[in-house]
Parts: sequence; structure tokens; C-alpha cells
Amino acid sequence: MATIKTIGVLTSGGDAPGMNAAIRAVTRAGIAKGFKIKAVYRGWEGLINGEVREFTTEDVSCIINTGGTILRTARSEKFRTEAGMRQAYDTMCREQIDALVVIGGNGSLRGAMEFAQMFDIPCVGLPGTIDNDLYGTDSTIGYDTTLNTIVECVDRIRDTATSHERIFFVEVMGRDAGFLAQNSAIASGAEAAIIPEDRTDVDQLEQFLSRGIRKSKKSCIVVVSESPKCGAMYYADRVRKEFPDYDVRVTILGHLQRGGRPSARDRILASETGYGAIEAIVQGQRNIMVGVRNNEIVYVPFSEAVRSDKPFDKKLIKILDDLSI
Repeated sequence: MATIKTIGVLTSGGDAPGMNAAIRAVTRAGIAKGFKIKAVYRGWEGLINGEVREFTTEDVSCIINTGGTILRTARSEKFRTEAGMRQAYDTMCREQIDALVVIGGNGSLRGAMEFAQMFDIPCVGLPGTIDNDLYGTDSTIGYDTTLNTIVECVDRIRDTATSHERIFFVEVMGRDAGFLAQNSAIASGAEAAIIPEDRTDVDQLEQFLSRGIRKSKKSCIVVVSESPKCGAMYYADRVRKEFPDYDVRVTILGHLQRGGRPSARDRILASETGYGAIEAIVQGQRNIMVGVRNNEIVYVPFSEAVRSDKPFDKKLIKILDDLSI
């Protein structure tokens, strides 16, 4: 295997609080280990277009506390093609990049896996996604910050819900994974959560409305995972039809959830995994995601991280049901 001298780093897919902390960790740990670090702007699209420049430690000063990503991010349809991947590989050869650290979610790491297989390139992934849906790590970079943002928003909505005796359906991100919805519902004292792992049918909707509203409560908050077909608007419309006496409102938090200063937990997770990515490259690891399980750094093969469903603790559903009485 060729000696690795230069490591590229990029962020891809949706931005997540803590990505900058990860960029900082990769850059400074890499330089400390004797590597040259080259930053790729705008994700895979930037790698295709040659948007690359060398980073020094000064380039990542004062970014650990900032949201978003200083490298910018983009979704690249071109990278899904063999021709696009070939262009990205040509950029790596031209820039003499020997290994790549990719910070992103499921789609980004899937792209890294396919790219690594096609051109035999050492790729290491960092779990940068607010959804917390990557298998093999207890948490992903950005999840904790986003969870706290949602809870703060729901706390504010609760004031209005109580004052006006309304039912609020609050839609949060996590179309394919209910970690944000379920845990924010528990943390905010919401009456219910509607998540992909336990999609609510008509009977369940009537059940929690009966339990939470008819007996003792005049107001109610339901946290809903986003969905093109069964999002917050869908459930609000159903309640209006089935329970016309209730005053129903919808709040869709949208991209408000992505922004903001990363929490201490996300900064630490990003720093640990970013450092772990450089350690993995030093050890000769390749085509793995760096995660954390039981407070220990773990290396998870891309094939497991992106192809396996992350287990959802169904006990959380029972906890929320019993605590919302």
C-alpha cells in the first residue's frame, strides 16, 4: 500500500452542527501526525470541480463553536455517475490526495463506499447527520444540538398551546428515523410522537387523543417525524375532521433545526471522531466510519453503517405513553 502523505477532507449532504469541530479536529490531528491536509469545498461536487486548497491550523481557528460548515456542502447528482466519480478521482490524483475523510450522513458515506471500491482509495467517514440514523454509533454529529433546539421550540409552543387550549402538531426532521421526534417528545413532555418506526393509524390517534385530551387536558402537543404523505398537516387535518370541537394548529420547524452553535456534546463527539479518523488512517484502516459506542471509539465498515437499520428502542414509546397521562 502506498504511503499516505496528504489527506483530503470534505463535508457532504445536509449540514449538521458540529461539522466545523470535526473539520478542525481532522485538520489539526492530521498536521500533528505529519500529514498535509487539503480541504475540499462543496462536497463531492467540489471534488469533481477541483475546489481544493491546503489547510493550515490557522484555517480552522475559532470555528469549533460555529454551526454549518466552513467547507460548504452540496448534493451532487453528477457524483452518482461513473463519469462524475472519475472526475473526482482525477482531482485527487492532480492534488496528490492519498486518502479522504468524508463528514456526512447515509448518502455521503454510501458515496464514499462506492468511490473507495471503484478506485481503491482509503476513505474514512465521520457520522455527520442530525437524524442519528447511522448504524454502529451511539450518536451522530449534530444530533444532540438539534434535539436541544427542538425541545426549546416545543417548550415555547407549549406556552401558546396551554394559553389557547389548542392541539399542536409539531413536525421535526427525521423522515426515515424517529430518534429526534421520540426523544424530543419525551424531553419536552409532549403527549405523543408519530415516528416511522411506529406509524400511527386511526385507532392509535384516537387512543392518545382520548387519553390526553378528553380526560383531563385541554391542550396537547404531538411531535411528528416529517413525511411526504403523513406529516403534521396530514394528522392535523384528520383531527379537524374527526374531532371538530378541537382547535388544531401545525408548526413545521424545518431548517430551523439544523442551525445554531453546536452543543458541548456535539463538539466533543466531533473532536473525538475527527481525531479517530486520523488515527484510523495511521493504522492502515480504510473504508470505515468512525463512531462512538459506550464512550469508546469504534471503526464500523461502511457496508454496515449505511446498509443496516439502526436499532430503535421501542421502550421509549411505552415511556412516552405512560408519562403523558
